[in-house]
Amino acid sequence: MAAATLQSCSAGSNMPPRTASEPPADSFQWGRPLDLDGSWAPAPRTSGGLTRIAETSGRRLILHTEGGEVDFVPGVNIGPTVPGTLPGEHGLEAAEYRRWFPQMASVGLRAVRVYTVLPPWFYEELLRYNEENSDAPLYLVHGVWIPEEEFYATHDLFAPAVHGGFKEEISDAVGAVHGDLVRTELRGHASGTYSADVSPWLLGYSIGVEWDPVATRESDRKNAGRTSFSGEFFSSTKDASPTETWLAEMLDHTATAEAERGVSVPLTFTNWPTTDPLDHPDEPIEGEDVVGVDANHIAADRKWSGGFFASYHAYPYFPDFMRHEPALSAYEYGGRPDPYAGYLESLRDHHSEMPVMITEFGVPSGLGVAHLGPLGRDQGNHSEQEAMSMNADMLRIIRDLDLSGAFVFQWADEWFKFTWNTIDYELPGGRRQMWKNPLTNEEHFGLVAMEPGERPAAVIDGDRTEWANNGSQVIFEGHEGVREVRAVKDEGFLYLNVVLDEKNSLDRGLAIGFDVLAEGNGGLPGAPDVGADADYAITMGPDGARSWVRASNDPEAILYGKVDRYFEVDPPDLKPGSGVWNLQKQIMNRPLVVPSTGQERDIEEFDVGELREGNSDPRDARFDSRSLWAATPDGVEMRLPYQLIGFADPSSRRALRITPGGGIKTAQVDRIGIEIAVGGRGYETNGYSWDVWNVVSWHERPKAGLSDFVRAVADVTAP
Repeated sequence: MAAATLQSCSAGSNMPPRTASEPPADSFQWGRPLDLDGSWAPAPRTSGGLTRIAETSGRRLILHTEGGEVDFVPGVNIGPTVPGTLPGEHGLEAAEYRRWFPQMASVGLRAVRVYTVLPPWFYEELLRYNEENSDAPLYLVHGVWIPEEEFYATHDLFAPAVHGGFKEEISDAVGAVHGDLVRTELRGHASGTYSADVSPWLLGYSIGVEWDPVATRESDRKNAGRTSFSGEFFSSTKDASPTETWLAEMLDHTATAEAERGVSVPLTFTNWPTTDPLDHPDEPIEGEDVVGVDANHIAADRKWSGGFFASYHAYPYFPDFMRHEPALSAYEYGGRPDPYAGYLESLRDHHSEMPVMITEFGVPSGLGVAHLGPLGRDQGNHSEQEAMSMNADMLRIIRDLDLSGAFVFQWADEWFKFTWNTIDYELPGGRRQMWKNPLTNEEHFGLVAMEPGERPAAVIDGDRTEWANNGSQVIFEGHEGVREVRAVKDEGFLYLNVVLDEKNSLDRGLAIGFDVLAEGNGGLPGAPDVGADADYAITMGPDGARSWVRASNDPEAILYGKVDRYFEVDPPDLKPGSGVWNLQKQIMNRPLVVPSTGQERDIEEFDVGELREGNSDPRDARFDSRSLWAATPDGVEMRLPYQLIGFADPSSRRALRITPGGGIKTAQVDRIGIEIAVGGRGYETNGYSWDVWNVVSWHERPKAGLSDFVRAVADVTAP
């Protein structure tokens, strides 16, 4: 196999990729397409004047290849961005696809799923790759996005702007796939001349979105009389809801557009547990089980030879019913209870006469966590190795339970993503893509890490020799206690290297204060006579490292304690200058009541302020992507996520400010004040600042542990 490389790029420029480092020690190395036994080249069939490469047959979805029938397809979702860009900007260029498609094949993935019409070069590069790799092509599952703004404005799928607009989107998607579309410019939409015909590798369409339950229920109520549709290829049954009837019409529109081109393909619509057709009486989160959308209420005519199947985005940690539903908790897989496997089995049982495919699954790596799942499959706080291992396990489960395919979410990390427990603190939201937040788990689902900078600004490994040549600034020099402090930054972290005057001085206790707002707190934790102006602090000692926020600017204490009253707080603690410091936490769940039992569950929080010691070098066998600090022979080096030191947006140097009443605002920061205490003695540095940035640099690498996932792909595709 060829050596793995770190690829370096700069959003907003035309800088070409280039090699930046050696292969990670325990990560997968890109190479030739993974050998999955036999040719995967399409072997078309024709009947009724329509050609197909895939079809449904009972519970199977069959892909016809020259190597034989395939009834399980491993795939991957591709997001629409690179760091520094938003989805509507279509920042992915041809070079990314040209690099990624062979890499996907080397992982063993044989299909890609996209959510909407992409720029012409996506289809051009897919065609190029498939023609050059005929025995290991990438099949395409194409999504079609609804006019979402119009739907949320009307809560009516049959409103003309939604109904007609979605049909136009479907027609454009079919045209893009077949290479016969010219699309004029429209804000947020891809445009151009589409001439690359990738239909020979079209595995199917998955139309629609994860249905908002409240909007969907309201649309059903507004259209209570619309309970049947009969088209040439698709119809709704007598039990269909208005939403299901609307979907039958849209599937028929898709089928008609393909049939006009002499093609039939398997069709499905997007769904997820929140709107699945099953009853979940143990679901405690309001709104997560109020409406169902059932593929069983839609039927494909026999002359539509491609057929119809059910599909779901299914993650192991959300909604909460997977933690509380007795039947799921009792379901055994692999010799132990596994609620996720139990849920998939319940979907399989419900759709007993049609194929079921999982079009999104996975867990994220990264520091932050937004929800807990059974068996430790949480929404975040996983090392890369843990995330890849869990993804491998879930892939095997999906195959073992006789489902038709599994598309991991997703290929590459995306910086613009947000999570419910950090979105309010990332302001302005329109600049979220300009920096990487390790506390936002949604940014870290990729098989490929998208890392800040052309290379790491500093490697946290206990060796400080690089600091003399990494562009860092000396912000303090002294002769005793603290000898030197250096600072440097990138789009993800502020890095500090603190040199002390005697070996193992961390045993004496180290505190670092960060002044980003006007108020201050009167002194640092454990060093009340130092750092009176600090708003955030790091403490280190024999028992580890922790990050703190002054109570009077703590969003957890103010928003969820004082305002929402999820837990008790002492009002004097929240007054400016109180001197009270709170360990930084992340909310993972609000207080809940399990409706079937009446069980009350307290707020769930994650101690994100417990900082992990370790190694951030992907080339090292001890690598953990969550590592934030390491002791050096004469001090400590650390990298601090911007949110932990108070920044709402480091790219525009804006700090987060929580008002006494729970308002969320920002304040401009000219320079961070940084003061250090060792053994209670204070050392004031020159502080640190940087220029506002509007262009980001980044590099990519296969995540550590990807080999585990590759082995699972080989297992699920074995004859």
